[in-house]
Amino acid sequence: MEFTTIKVQLGESMAWINLDRPEVRNALNDAMISELTEAFDWLNSRDDIRVIILKGNGKCFCAGADLDYMKAMANYSYPQNLDDAQKLSKLFQTIHFCDKAVIVCVHGACIGGANGIVSAADIVIAEKETKFAFTEVRLGLTPATISPFVVAKIGLTHAKELMLTGRRFTAEEAKTFGLVNAVVAEGEMIDIERQYIDHFLHASPDAIAECKNLLRMVTCTDDRFNPIYLLTSEAIANQRISEAGQEGMAAFFEKRKPNWE
Repeated sequence: MEFTTIKVQLGESMAWINLDRPEVRNALNDAMISELTEAFDWLNSRDDIRVIILKGNGKCFCAGADLDYMKAMANYSYPQNLDDAQKLSKLFQTIHFCDKAVIVCVHGACIGGANGIVSAADIVIAEKETKFAFTEVRLGLTPATISPFVVAKIGLTHAKELMLTGRRFTAEEAKTFGLVNAVVAEGEMIDIERQYIDHFLHASPDAIAECKNLLRMVTCTDDRFNPIYLLTSEAIANQRISEAGQEGMAAFFEKRKPNWE
């Protein structure tokens, strides 16, 4: 399959997906969201693929939403915003419900919606200098579509601290919060990735799929038609056209403080 914002490489029993917009720090836009969803769906349908590894090309994993994409969203109508939010939610759902083992390797920065990808994955390896943040509240928004996956991953207490403050936090803190599994030096990333791949390849692929389904079931995250996905999409669609959302995004683009500071 051919993509413009990501690169996919197939190996024996494995596939690597690389976010490939390094000039904008792999920021998410509508094309990347669509292509990532398509790639995960495609790889999940292949019997020869057992492990999917997601990385980012360039200086960071993903800096959140693309600026041009954000500017467009600021002028979207409610129906347009809802459609866009549902597509983003669908990406996180596609990763969450993937039957293959999913490893995400992050470096540089993991901001905003990128944390939804991280939270939907099975194993997350972070380079020790990586910076994380849920910055939405500082823009007059909320991390709505990622919230079901983040709260399931790190729990309500940690989610409240990180989402309500919008503060930046380190890779070591991310590990403490349960957002990542391993924090390593840059030169150790490949070795740790290979160790996890080796673990997964020693397990039955059917058992991996069933175990993932079991874990979703016992954490009550196994319903593909859970209304929470629509409700969180509706929430962010409303927030984007709200007074606070419009002011927050305008202040961000105009490089000034919003009126609540």
